[in-house]
Amino acid sequence: MTSIWLRTDPDRPRRAPQLTRERIVTAAVELLDADGIDALTMRRLAQRLDVTSTALYWHVTTKDDVLDLAVDEIFGGVPLTGPGPDWATDVRTLVHGWRTAMLAHPWAPTLIGRPWIGPNVLARTEFLQAALARGGLKDESLAVVTRLVANFVIGSAATETAWQRAVPAADRDAARRLVTAGHPDDSRWPDDLLFERGLDAILSVAATLR
Repeated sequence: MTSIWLRTDPDRPRRAPQLTRERIVTAAVELLDADGIDALTMRRLAQRLDVTSTALYWHVTTKDDVLDLAVDEIFGGVPLTGPGPDWATDVRTLVHGWRTAMLAHPWAPTLIGRPWIGPNVLARTEFLQAALARGGLKDESLAVVTRLVANFVIGSAATETAWQRAVPAADRDAARRLVTAGHPDDSRWPDDLLFERGLDAILSVAATLR
């Protein structure tokens, strides 16, 4: 089915006037944060909202609709500021806010492959591209670096959240075994440091493409 952002649903009377898309999205994010994607069903969401599943379907058609709305909702929490004097600083500020949002909602990075094209996502993508353009990028180079930054943030967040699920902080023996097997030692290279160095590398590459 076409993404909720790419179709126009017909206007029709609501069977539960007190139910709004905003309430649905808020409840969905709460449920996803608490129990993850596998636990999200239309029935559970309806129960959380104290409405019937039928009433819910008048606002959203599928679980995928709910996920697309939820992702865009958390992007709305990524701060946007006016353009500053340094384009690279603007990129860093945006990217760190993006990563923070992903880590605060660990289900979100697992949705790689879904179209992230809601209004909040697009506003931040436009901010990123405007900053990169001020740094001298255009045309193909601008598209390349935009995608590189996006993939880096989402991929890093996905790796971090997967690692945290696989190796709880208390299980130090398991962590040591994984380090011995070749995984990064987060006692020497914490995630924050690796992320910052990765971002440094991307911006260095971007400077050569101007």
